[in-house]
Amino acid sequence: MVQRLIEKTGPAVQLEAAPQTKGEKTRERILDIAYESIVQKGFAATSIEELVEAAGITKSGFFYHFKDKNDLARQVFDRFLSEDEQIVERLVQRSHELSDDPLQSLLIFLNLYAQLMDDMESIHPGCMVASVTYQERLFDREVRDMNTAYLARMRARFETWLREIAAATPPKLDTDLTALADQLTVTVEGAIILSKAFDEPALLGRQARLYRQHIRLLFGG
Repeated sequence: MVQRLIEKTGPAVQLEAAPQTKGEKTRERILDIAYESIVQKGFAATSIEELVEAAGITKSGFFYHFKDKNDLARQVFDRFLSEDEQIVERLVQRSHELSDDPLQSLLIFLNLYAQLMDDMESIHPGCMVASVTYQERLFDREVRDMNTAYLARMRARFETWLREIAAATPPKLDTDLTALADQLTVTVEGAIILSKAFDEPALLGRQARLYRQHIRLLFGG
């Protein structure tokens, strides 16, 4: 999944990965199946039995890779966050390569991000961050803390960027830059909900572009 998303962000030097062992391939397959099940029908409704059957392994094979269902959830979430942050970091790097101006580089980032969102529904079946947040009582403390830490990193990344912009070009309206940084996550998560409710995948990209327009009008006119 992450490779298909990263390929859309443009060319880069590709390092040859070491071949996966049979055990590693099995583990990755279980994580893929578990991820799709969790985001589509929830953690509680995802059973070890169905994962074992879908992966074509035995229960002992499952427990060779994961201590229990909570360990599976932690590993699924850790992989999701790593992939998501890798994608964002790739887009950030490209936008800075294309412009040294903080406002222009953010606008480039948001344009690239919107393009990514256009295909998100076909590549990315759902958001683990939303799943963990909505079902937080079903996940253990470690997973919940991972979720909070991830959201804090996203806030810090974009707040820092917005403060660089504001230092060079003050916003036209009095603006809470922390809230404005959070608004990108709010926009994405809200767009995921609406796109599913209306069965309208194109809504994701449109909402990302609307956020970009808001930034451009607020700082650039």
